[in-house]
Amino acid sequence: MASSTLYAVEYTSDGAADLQGFFADLVRCETRLYNALNDRLRERHGIVTSQFEFLRFLREHPGARVADLAAEFAIGAGATSKGVDRLEKQGWVVRQANPADRRSSLLALTDDGSQLLDAAEATFAAGLSELVEGALDQSTTAAAAQALRRLRSALERDQVGTPTG
Repeated sequence: MASSTLYAVEYTSDGAADLQGFFADLVRCETRLYNALNDRLRERHGIVTSQFEFLRFLREHPGARVADLAAEFAIGAGATSKGVDRLEKQGWVVRQANPADRRSSLLALTDDGSQLLDAAEATFAAGLSELVEGALDQSTTAAAAQALRRLRSALERDQVGTPTG
């Protein structure tokens, strides 16, 4: 049986947080949540978490461009374009000419994409609720959400970790 090490944010005698432990916990939690939701979405709807997130973004931001998706998810434009190609091939997204810039396209959900997203959202929400609420109480979840929102805001404001291509 493989052993695993549980990292927890610990504090030194001077009260400083163990940021390496914090990082390890943050990344491992994100990976496990992402993978668990990925498995449920694939099994029930034939999509993966990244596709679900792209579809959801496009519903909330009609007329978005590939560059907008890339910026939102902090991934390269090439990988984003390939992801959109897959969605388009499935008939869930269409590219439309951008009247303001001939070099880019505006993205839109198709009716099939909207229907898929509606069904997948229920699976995603139920799975996320089960996984998080099974481990954390409401006040802890709210505090963690607030802390992560502040950290994300600072990283995005300072353009930390923004891909170059």
